[in-house]
Amino acid sequence: MLLKALIVFLLIFIVLNLFRALPVMLKGKQGQPMSRHLGRRVLFSVFLFALLLIALASGYITPNPRPY
Repeated sequence: MLLKALIVFLLIFIVLNLFRALPVMLKGKQGQPMSRHLGRRVLFSVFLFALLLIALASGYITPNPRPY
């Protein structure tokens, strides 16, 4: 259960960083660079992907055996 909560939290954080970069991109606001938010998004996406691979390899989560 903790693993699923961590996955949901990371997905929310990824989307939040994407929306935080949006005003910087549209208005050109100079407070923080857009690459900071997008870089965090990419970093946490890679971390989430690695976490999913580790969870699959260790057996904490199982993939769907049938695609339909």
